[in-house]
Amino acid sequence: MNRVIRAICLTAFVPLACSRSASHAHMTSETMEATASSAPVDAAIERDLERVRNATRAYRDIAAARADGFPSSTPKCLTHPTAGVMGYHYLDRRRLDARLELERPEILLYARDTDGKDKLTAVEYIVPLSEWTRSEPPTIFGQTLKRSEPLKIWYLHVWAWEENPSGLFADYNPKVTC
Repeated sequence: MNRVIRAICLTAFVPLACSRSASHAHMTSETMEATASSAPVDAAIERDLERVRNATRAYRDIAAARADGFPSSTPKCLTHPTAGVMGYHYLDRRRLDARLELERPEILLYARDTDGKDKLTAVEYIVPLSEWTRSEPPTIFGQTLKRSEPLKIWYLHVWAWEENPSGLFADYNPKVTC
């Protein structure tokens, strides 16, 4: 099984179906190219981004995230050889349903800073495919969530706490490290 898929399956998505046939956890070459964007962020996205930052500000301290129900064990850091790092995915399983709530992301993503401390870099919104019954894909931030058949989820990364030269909604960030 691909090492990245295995890491996701063993950490954040254990109860979700994981496929041995996938070539990568979230990304295909098509979605990697589609997520790279240098377009300016519009006012509505900026407002939503500020709401997310306000809602997750306390989680910059990983102890606060753990105290609020995010896992206490550290998952594997997800990386891509050329696109960069996703980071450590902390999934609050209580938030895993068909609802997308701007101020309640299902996953917090952390990376290591230069001192080796955990640093909140991004959030991720996910919806299990089995929970989504509408014909159109889910959206948040005015973005359509990406579909991952191997993980059986809809997902969207939002680099709310770390600038990402690949784009605000890119899966990987070349500026962060594990």
